[in-house]
Amino acid sequence: MFGKVTMMMIWVLLALPASAWGQQWQDRPEISALFEKAGLSGTLVVYDYEAGRLMGHNQARAETRFLPASTFKIPNSVIGLSVGAVADVDEPLPYGGQPQMMKAWEKDMGLREAIKISNVPIYQELARRIGLERMRTEVKRLNYGNGDVGSQVDLFWLEGPLSISAVEQVFFLSRLAKGELPQTREAQAAVREILWLESGPDWSLYAKTGTAMRASPGIGWWVGWLEKGDKIYPFAVNLDINDLNIDGPQRVTLARAGLKLLSLME
Repeated sequence: MFGKVTMMMIWVLLALPASAWGQQWQDRPEISALFEKAGLSGTLVVYDYEAGRLMGHNQARAETRFLPASTFKIPNSVIGLSVGAVADVDEPLPYGGQPQMMKAWEKDMGLREAIKISNVPIYQELARRIGLERMRTEVKRLNYGNGDVGSQVDLFWLEGPLSISAVEQVFFLSRLAKGELPQTREAQAAVREILWLESGPDWSLYAKTGTAMRASPGIGWWVGWLEKGDKIYPFAVNLDINDLNIDGPQRVTLARAGLKLLSLME
């Protein structure tokens, strides 16, 4: 009983804004200046896991929930691998044989390849294999955003009702980076592997983009974490996107610049 009560308390705390359960927020004017110079509305939050401190720009927006879009491919991968919807990250999934908005998506492929090109039909097939009720259970176990997967198992992260804040993203990513999610450790390790982007002299970068363009303005995400020595620094940026070709690349540019200003990468 004690274990159940304790876990329930943790779930409640994780659902609260960072300011409501003791996380320190530190405004960083040098990061705010990056957004002002770019003329973009958005937020960047970096989580100093060891210090229990959030740093960044625009705390109010950092605690505001938006559609996760393709950043949900991260938990979708963890869940799918953990429940056995796919055997591993290289098992091919069918794309369905229909024309797609990107020619590169018109191919059967495994999660390793699909996550790199953000292949929507492959991840929709993964979600269908997981199934709605199992997906609902696993998303709630993750304490992922509002936890609401609605009634369509292959659309809820693209059209709603699922939503998540930048602060919630970094808390989720910190648990993935540390292997502390409730799903299998093997699944978490596999997802960490396919999220790796690059490494420097003393750091490694893991990240995923996401774009929700069904509303105006759209929302662009870039979320992930930096491993520096034995420490991790999860981060999440989201910003308003009016022109995907112009504004879209800025989510990565702003996050990289912010991490450099914090002396976390060169």
